[in-house]
Amino acid sequence: MRYREFGKTGMRVSEISLGTWQVGGKWGSGFDDARADRILNQAVDAGINFIDTADVYEGGKSEAAVGRLVRSRSERVYIATKCGRYLDPHTAQQYTPAALRGFVDDSLRNTGLDRLDLIQLHCPPTDVYRRDEIFGLFDDLQREGKIAHLGVSVEKIAEAEMALQYPNVQSVQIIINMFRQRPVEEFLPIAVQKNCGVIVRVPLASGLLTGKFSRDTRFAPDDHRNFNRNGEAFDKGETFSGVDYETGIAAAEALKAGLPGTHPLSAWALKWLLMQEGVSTVIPGASSPEQLQANVAAASLPDLTPDQLALVRQVYERYIKPEVHGLW
Repeated sequence: MRYREFGKTGMRVSEISLGTWQVGGKWGSGFDDARADRILNQAVDAGINFIDTADVYEGGKSEAAVGRLVRSRSERVYIATKCGRYLDPHTAQQYTPAALRGFVDDSLRNTGLDRLDLIQLHCPPTDVYRRDEIFGLFDDLQREGKIAHLGVSVEKIAEAEMALQYPNVQSVQIIINMFRQRPVEEFLPIAVQKNCGVIVRVPLASGLLTGKFSRDTRFAPDDHRNFNRNGEAFDKGETFSGVDYETGIAAAEALKAGLPGTHPLSAWALKWLLMQEGVSTVIPGASSPEQLQANVAAASLPDLTPDQLALVRQVYERYIKPEVHGLW
């Protein structure tokens, strides 16, 4: 495993890390503590030292599993969690220092830790980024020793730019993948300039970039890839990166046809991300030890050649860009 500087935090994090939205089971199948513990421990065994979770993942069970891991291992493992999505309705008006302080305290209880390495606002409404008192709260929490660093998880590039106006924002979590290339052009150069840590989520476009799906693939009723394709529950861009499913299948097939078949498409998709200047870490999920092993192995692939990089861009220009490029 190789490690990268995480902005100005002083942390060195594994370039392939772990997102835990579905670590206790596949989306829609409930949470299995034993499965989660097994995958999390295997992640650390593989050299992963950065794990991203959130208070809303399985009602705190994901945070609890990550906390158990950290307390049981001798290795230094950094925890990044998120807060804000419990607010109902999820509007800017609901964001208050008191509410967010309560969420941080809940995350500390869930994890059983005295301090959170990184707390991130969890894709708040855009107007929250204009609220000085919200960001000032985290200075207080840092002085109190409850958090080490503050970051934001965003839907839009414009939100990332707004967040970075606050000096205490040390990292941005954002969707980037072969089907979401605009941040490579417009955000990563800003992150490099400001020495901001960048966490890449949804790196495989909710599985489209595994190359394993077909037009006939069906998802469970309570899997967001079934119920959120048009943004019915949360931002559309979180599901298949906002790409129409059939269009995404066609684009994935074009990528599979042009990239070496010696490795799965998912591996090339992760390697492509690691080649982008400004990326600190990529957080693919894993619902099985086999998925975790495949994710980690992707880092050892050779860089894509200029011709392969050109193919990735051509597929994006042909299939994806007209649909999503200007949306996020």
